[in-house]
Amino acid sequence: MKKRILIPTDFSKNAFNAIKYAIELYKREYCEFFILHSYYLPGYSKDNLLVPEPSEKKLIEVKERSEKNIEKLKVKVQFNDGNTNHKIHFLNEFGPFYDVLKKTIEKEDIELIIMATRGETDDKNVILGSNAVKTMEKNRNCPVFAIPGNVMFKDPNEIVFPTSFKTHYKEKELATLIEISRLTNAPIRILHVQKGKELSKEQLENKTLLDRILDSTTFTHHELYNVDLQEGVRCFVQSRESEMIAFVNKKHNFFESIFSNPMVKELGMHTNVPLLAMHDLRN
Repeated sequence: MKKRILIPTDFSKNAFNAIKYAIELYKREYCEFFILHSYYLPGYSKDNLLVPEPSEKKLIEVKERSEKNIEKLKVKVQFNDGNTNHKIHFLNEFGPFYDVLKKTIEKEDIELIIMATRGETDDKNVILGSNAVKTMEKNRNCPVFAIPGNVMFKDPNEIVFPTSFKTHYKEKELATLIEISRLTNAPIRILHVQKGKELSKEQLENKTLLDRILDSTTFTHHELYNVDLQEGVRCFVQSRESEMIAFVNKKHNFFESIFSNPMVKELGMHTNVPLLAMHDLRN
C-alpha cells in the first residue's frame, strides 16, 4: 500500500525545497506524491454579479502560465527523484488555494501534506505564511508537515512534542509522529510545561497511555515549571538546538497558544525547524 502525500507548490524556491525534503524523507518507502498548484484570478466569482468577471483571455493566460511552470517543475523533480518506489502526479487546478487543497485531499485520499512554511512572498519575519497557517488550522483530515525554506533534509537530532497530558491520545492521531521518528531514527522529547501543580489522576492516565502509544519509538520525558507555554517551548527548542517540533492541534486552542503572534515571531527569528501539526480526531 503506497502512502499518499500531497505537496502544494507555488513554484517558489521554498516550495521546491519542501518537495526535495519529502522525497528524501520517504526515500525508502513506497509513496505516491501529488504535487499540486492552484492558480486563480483575484476578483473571480461566478456568484457575485457586482464584481466584473476577468476576461476569458486573462483566464487562458493564467492557465497557460501555470501549465508552463508545471512542465518546468516536472523536469526538475524527475531530475531529483529517480526512485522506483515513488510515483509522482502533477496537478494544476483552478480555484482559491484552500478550496483546491481541500477538494484534492478528499478526492485523492491524502494521508499527509508536506509544504513550505512560506511561499513566494518569503517574509523573513514570518515563520508561517498565510497558506501554511490556514492549512494547519483548518484542515482536519490529515497531518500537515511544514518545512522552512532554508532547512535541507537531514535526520532531525530529536523531535520535541509539547503536551499538557490533558488529551486522551489515539494511536491513529500520532501515527505520523511515530512514522517520522522511525524513518529518521529521531528520539521524541515529550515536553510538559507545568504551573507548579501535581499532575491530576486524568493527566497521569493520559501520560501512561502516551507512553504505551510511543512504545515502538525512543522517547524521554521533560518538565519545565512556572513558565508559560510559548516561552517554555521556545527555550527548550533553542537551548537543545532541537530540529523538529510536533504537536496535536486540539480544536484550535493549542495551535493558537503555540503559534500566537509573539511566539511565531520569536521562532521565526531564532529557529528554523520543521513543524508537524497532527489533529485531535474527535473534532
